[in-house]
Amino acid sequence: MSRRIHRPLAAALAATLAATALLLGPVAPAYAHNVLRKATPAQDAELKKAPTRITLEFLQKLNPSFTTITLSDADKQQVTTGEPEVSGTKGTITIEPPLANGVYTVAYRVVSTDGHPVQGSYKFTVADPTATAEPSPSPTVSEPAPTSVPPSAEPTASAAAASPAASSSSGGPGTAALLAGGGIVLALVAAAAVLLLRRRSTTGGNPAR
Repeated sequence: MSRRIHRPLAAALAATLAATALLLGPVAPAYAHNVLRKATPAQDAELKKAPTRITLEFLQKLNPSFTTITLSDADKQQVTTGEPEVSGTKGTITIEPPLANGVYTVAYRVVSTDGHPVQGSYKFTVADPTATAEPSPSPTVSEPAPTSVPPSAEPTASAAAASPAASSSSGGPGTAALLAGGGIVLALVAAAAVLLLRRRSTTGGNPAR
């Protein structure tokens, strides 16, 4: 009787183990792929100070020859960084230029121990209150051209020299003196002519003795 009881129990246990193996079998290979375990800066982090390094930590060791980590800005322009430094399960890149305020994307591609490539990306934000936003091209301001004075409006030396003469010819003290002197001379000449005519008429009216 005991053998008849144990045999069905053993068959049921074997069936249960087989079913469990079938259920767990497809899941096991998925855990062989590498997975990002931790990131610094973290995903969706808002930083008050711009980072100088980015470190990604995975579940499995990384192959330095097949580890790529890049950083790009909001315009999808790649930021200059150093080559990934791999140490065990960690990969680190150094950010060479200081990061301005804005949204940045970290992208990675690594190879698992089974040779399967794994890639992904995430974003973080730099919001340093003491820094400025991402530089944008400043508008070009055209300076007004210097106003040139027409040649006719510029005072010349000859015009400056001619201005005193023009003022004197229009009736200055020198002109008045010349006119007064000329009038006196004319008056004297007229008086002398009158006296000469009188003398001749007087001489001509007296008969000779």
